[in-house]
Amino acid sequence: MGKNGSGKSTFSKVLAGHPDYEVTGGSVVFKGESLLDMEPEERSLAGLFMSFQSPVEIPGVNNIDFLNMAYNARRRKLGLPELGPIEFYAYLFPKLELVNMKSDFLNRNVNEGFSGGERKRNEILQLAVLGAELAILDEIDSGLDIDALQDVAKAVNGMLTPKNAVLMITHYLRLLEFIKPTFIHIMENGRIVKTGDISIAKTLEKEGYKAISAT
Repeated sequence: MGKNGSGKSTFSKVLAGHPDYEVTGGSVVFKGESLLDMEPEERSLAGLFMSFQSPVEIPGVNNIDFLNMAYNARRRKLGLPELGPIEFYAYLFPKLELVNMKSDFLNRNVNEGFSGGERKRNEILQLAVLGAELAILDEIDSGLDIDALQDVAKAVNGMLTPKNAVLMITHYLRLLEFIKPTFIHIMENGRIVKTGDISIAKTLEKEGYKAISAT
């Protein structure tokens, strides 16, 4: 959590390979490997997933083909055989139920013509399919009504295991009431200035960031 401009989303943009950002110092190590030495697609294959505030449209690429290709690329990386279309659909169908999406979404182009809630559900569907070990979710609550937020939160909670982790970037307490955080970190000027539990978010909701600055 942090004010606008505090640097919360910069980390995810860097790892996604955004051309406006250059790493001039420090390191980012995941499972003993330097993520900065990898291309963005290699980071994904290593088990990293990133969901963004405004997922982009991919005209001409339908959802099921996109998911199938991405999932099989991950399987190849793990030394596993690829799944054919029928096998993949059998694997995919329960994931649709998890995020409360209808199967006709699979034949639509990725995010093209999707509402805000549909785009966020689609991002979480991608996460469910890929089975990433670390997911960075950048303001997944942005633009969601309460029903869509509950669906997204339920899906994220359903994917959490002792072998994976989620880093959520958010402004609001309401998301954290549905997805219970282990820790909350407050950022300011690109640095973590305070760490605690859900009580920090409750204080922010009541008093704003001035309450954190005063402690």
